[in-house]
Amino acid sequence: MSTLVTISDGTLSASVDSLGAQLMSVRLDDAEYLWQGDPTWWPRRAPILFPIVGVLRDECAQSASGPVKLARHGIARLYEHRIVEKSSERVTFELSDSEETWPAYPYHFVLNMTYAVEDGILTQRYQVRNTGSVDLPFVLGGHPAFKVPVPKNNGSELPDYELAFTRAWTSLGPSITPDGLCDFEHPQRLITDSDSLPLSWELFDRELTLTLQDVPDRRVALLPREISRGTHGVELTFDGFDYLGVWCAGSGCPFVAIEPWTGVATALDEDDVFEHKRNMTLLSPGETFSRAFTIRPF
Repeated sequence: MSTLVTISDGTLSASVDSLGAQLMSVRLDDAEYLWQGDPTWWPRRAPILFPIVGVLRDECAQSASGPVKLARHGIARLYEHRIVEKSSERVTFELSDSEETWPAYPYHFVLNMTYAVEDGILTQRYQVRNTGSVDLPFVLGGHPAFKVPVPKNNGSELPDYELAFTRAWTSLGPSITPDGLCDFEHPQRLITDSDSLPLSWELFDRELTLTLQDVPDRRVALLPREISRGTHGVELTFDGFDYLGVWCAGSGCPFVAIEPWTGVATALDEDDVFEHKRNMTLLSPGETFSRAFTIRPF
């Protein structure tokens, strides 16, 4: 049976489920910012993505340790994570490889997920340790979805919002095929010398998932497009994550997922060798890899 753990700094609180170590709530002054799950749209809230982001071609690949058979976003979200550390403002979960995980991902690893709140900011940290005798290949990412409208703003829908960046830039991330693969030869042209990206149903209908590469300063904010609608939003920082996925579940969807990734799904121009995927981390035996992103609701 899973356990729900709540941490708080007195103003900002977060709740995390031991099943999947999934973030379940982000509340600022009693206002809920995180999508609360609904099968009508999407039942999850903020799954962790490991050891893949997105999909493998036909859910299969070959590796130095044998066949890899992973469905979308990998295995970490599917298992109970044990609590190894807890305080009022911090909790750490742990998942290790087992006989259950080996048929999908034939490697030895320990994944620790730490959530901490301080001064109104939630930090979500991944730590991967290679406990095997061969290099450990993986990518990882987050998938937090946020309610739209953002709490405390005037009533509005997703097309009334935008993504705001620290400066003007031009994005040329890969386009996404209907089966979820990345096409780098035909990139999405979403942002051209601009510091914002207006969101719309048509944009998501056309692009399926927005894939932004090399976001300036690894920082983005979800904001109303008109200040008159309110000044509340959500800001994410994600140093060490080269990609940012943005997704909603279709027209009328009352959330938008903003997802820091270290890598992406299999690309059309790649073979099916797991270690050959773009941005794959190859972690040496005994070594540890760490990445973190932050969420600041306001």
